[in-house]
Amino acid sequence: MRAVVQRVSGASVHIGGAEHARIGRGLLVLLGVEVGDTPADAEWLCGKVARLRIFPDADGVMNLDLVQVGGELLLVSQFTLHAGTAKGNRPSYIRAARPEEAVPLYLRAKQLLMESTGRPVRTGEFGADMQVELVNDGPVTILIDSRLRE
Repeated sequence: MRAVVQRVSGASVHIGGAEHARIGRGLLVLLGVEVGDTPADAEWLCGKVARLRIFPDADGVMNLDLVQVGGELLLVSQFTLHAGTAKGNRPSYIRAARPEEAVPLYLRAKQLLMESTGRPVRTGEFGADMQVELVNDGPVTILIDSRLRE
């Protein structure tokens, strides 16, 4: 399971020209599920996201987490995070989990993030063509991969 976590001052998802979800200050999490990922991968990754200390404290040091700053969370599925680019110029997506495997883990990730932060989690729509807008604050962008555990 792979996540791109962006600290944002605001983010939104539009589907079919209509706004589907919006947050203010907080985290935009783009989440990709890989073939073979398990609930343990979701638990590890979501724990990391919930505890990331990437918001500035009174001294301007990144020392606070989402809960401490009262931030919001937007979770968006993105299978392209598992694109393979080793051969040619057309990415391969064979490492991305099929919906029957990915959807339950995506929903589990949403639940885990809600439980670990005590905050609502807004989402995109799995498998939809979405337009995601964000204002990256910092910019701060963190890549987390449950297989690397770093």
